[in-house]
Amino acid sequence: MKILVYGINYAPELTGIGKYTGEMVEWLAREGHEVRVIAAPPYYPEWAVGERYSAWRYRREDGAATVWRCPLYVPKRPSTLKRLIHLGSFALSSFFPLMAQRRWKPDRIIGVVPTLFCTPGMRLLAKLSGARTLLHIQDYEVDAMLGLGMAGADKGGRFAKLAAAFERSGLHNVDNVSTISRSMMKKAQEKGVAAEKLIFFPNWSEVARFREVSAGQVTALRARLGLPEEKKIVLYSGNIGEKQGLENVVDAAALLQHQPWLFVIVGQGGGKARLEKMVSERGLRNVLFFPLQPYDALPALLKLGDCHLVIQKRGAADAVLPSKLTNILAVGGNAVITAEPQTELGQLCADRPGIAVCVAPESVAALVAGIDAALALPRENRLAHEYARSTLEKESVLKQFIADIRG
Repeated sequence: MKILVYGINYAPELTGIGKYTGEMVEWLAREGHEVRVIAAPPYYPEWAVGERYSAWRYRREDGAATVWRCPLYVPKRPSTLKRLIHLGSFALSSFFPLMAQRRWKPDRIIGVVPTLFCTPGMRLLAKLSGARTLLHIQDYEVDAMLGLGMAGADKGGRFAKLAAAFERSGLHNVDNVSTISRSMMKKAQEKGVAAEKLIFFPNWSEVARFREVSAGQVTALRARLGLPEEKKIVLYSGNIGEKQGLENVVDAAALLQHQPWLFVIVGQGGGKARLEKMVSERGLRNVLFFPLQPYDALPALLKLGDCHLVIQKRGAADAVLPSKLTNILAVGGNAVITAEPQTELGQLCADRPGIAVCVAPESVAALVAGIDAALALPRENRLAHEYARSTLEKESVLKQFIADIRG
């Protein structure tokens, strides 16, 4: 098939949506499909365009897939307004290379959300070329924004109604909608998407790669990062943004200074400077920050953690399913997940007791108790690994997806 993948985030971004989109495109090309990609230059999670790229120029890259990089505005400190301009700038600049694909006549157009601003252009190209469209929801942008109060607007207000109407238009006017969790599929139905249009397409893990981590790899990484052997590591790795609520991790670390534990925060994002300032002002010696590690080092990094933190604010757990959890489960790690019982993550923990420790979001006391419980578990969580092996293996997830979109 000729497949056009259209989304703002793409490889070589190391975390989040760009990582998964890049791996999907590589797999599709290996399977013999002709793939083209329209994306932005890499900027996430640092919110700074990569050194070899420009935020203001178009660029074409040829490889397993042909990639068009489109200009966009990247704010150093994203606010709601700046995010909207950021997403809108990509939708506008990418419209021209998108329309140029009319002559190529793709069979399928896969639009990755964020951003919904791109759906009108995707639908127009489909009408002009005869392609079928699939909207893949990685984040429910509108729900996340309103649930976290980022828009500064009431959920029943004019802004919320306008945003919801735009979202419905995008969801209802494509051939199929896919998303990464069962609860997010249910949410799509609540938004009016017919059940027969829905495709389950979860984020995956290279389970074997994360399973086969040697003690030598872990020891070498611990030495390179300067982490003492006698300390247990409470690890957060990923985006450091607003939806996580990582200030609670700093508060928990302040209460646990007497314990032989180190809180290690690995990543980048708009909230990192604020967290570093909090740690400095409190004089906390049990919290260390590191930049994102190379992807090759990720299995050893996750294996190094005695306890993993999957932190989100209340209101985000069903709008955004954290992709980092798949690899934590694959490595057999013990995770503390902040989620309400009715959410996808809450249900996962309830249905499979022992897979992780689930605690109430935005509660420092609950987080402290969860960390204590996770560190008391056997270091190798066999239940987590088995779930990853049976449900999240990359090859089987992608084979099922391509079968679904073929049909």
